[in-house]
Amino acid sequence: MNFTVSKTELNNALQTVSHAVSQNSPQAPLRGIKIEAKDGILILTGSDSDISIRKELRNDPEKPVLNIIEDGAALIETKYLLDIVRKIDSEEIRIEIIDGTLTKLSGNHAEFKINGMKPENYPNIDFSKPNKEFVLNQGLFKEIIAQTNFATSQKEAKPVLTGVNFIIRDGKLECTATDSYRLAKKVLPYSSEIECNITIPSRTLNEINSIILTDETKDISIYLNDRKVLFITDDILFQSKLLDGVYPDTNNLIPREFTRVLKISRHDLISAIDRTTFIKNDNMTVDRLECSQDELVLTNRNQEIGESREVLIGEFTGEPLDISFSGPYLMSAAKALRGNEVLIQFTGEMRPFILADPNDDSIMQLVLPVRTYN
Repeated sequence: MNFTVSKTELNNALQTVSHAVSQNSPQAPLRGIKIEAKDGILILTGSDSDISIRKELRNDPEKPVLNIIEDGAALIETKYLLDIVRKIDSEEIRIEIIDGTLTKLSGNHAEFKINGMKPENYPNIDFSKPNKEFVLNQGLFKEIIAQTNFATSQKEAKPVLTGVNFIIRDGKLECTATDSYRLAKKVLPYSSEIECNITIPSRTLNEINSIILTDETKDISIYLNDRKVLFITDDILFQSKLLDGVYPDTNNLIPREFTRVLKISRHDLISAIDRTTFIKNDNMTVDRLECSQDELVLTNRNQEIGESREVLIGEFTGEPLDISFSGPYLMSAAKALRGNEVLIQFTGEMRPFILADPNDDSIMQLVLPVRTYN
């Protein structure tokens, strides 16, 4: 193998595929990035067996970035490869196999020789497209992730809750995340020839979100079957295993009628809760909100630390309410909305309550109250 390539293009491609690499993998080949030069294309692959990313570099006729002198393959440990490419002070980098797995990387007056691994020991990753496909705008897909993924569970006791559930049926796309204490749901009109019910791991969504651009002019193609999902955009193939298990029906958790409603500035609410987060009880920030038509008061108290009290400005309708909740949970839910104002709809002091955007009915956030003894 012998080729020259633009440092910028190579570095960007390596950063992309490195999202799938686990530096602590017990399998040495999976700690590396596989580089293949063939048929005028440079193919970079990274994987941890759960997530796999493939990035192709091709020549642009107007701006050549790649010159393959000899086809071949190399497998180099990711941390060394990233460090060398980043530090070489040259617009062009040359990579060539010298002997066996010994690989030389050079640019300008710098030269590095790295002992790689045998590329044939790298797992054979099947990037073939599953039969089912749907397409989303990249900007919309990133919005779905931002508005739901934070509510997934961090505990492995219920693995299916560690991902976001995507359902396509009846002309709608429903995306749901819950950890049993809060819930985020995004529902959009979506016409499709397919129906699906899959749960994509939270980590997968975080990684794909960090790779794709917020570009309203581009789409991302999503191929799926019962076992895997494959995202394709530009020259990137991003593949992940799906979570096993039946995602619970969360519709019966969502209140349909409300007895009290609070309308408040989203920014003011987030800022007020943020000011209380240093006061914790049993390592939790639990805020108390007392609402009446005369006054809105947010308090937090800990006998050892102290207390906070802040009067909020908003519009409250209904009977007086005294409710406690996880401050960080409510703050995350409010941040996931986009409007200037937020509607908080209550059914009772120990009943789940809803956060909604008055101008966007596609997104809903649910938070469970916390029992306290005031």
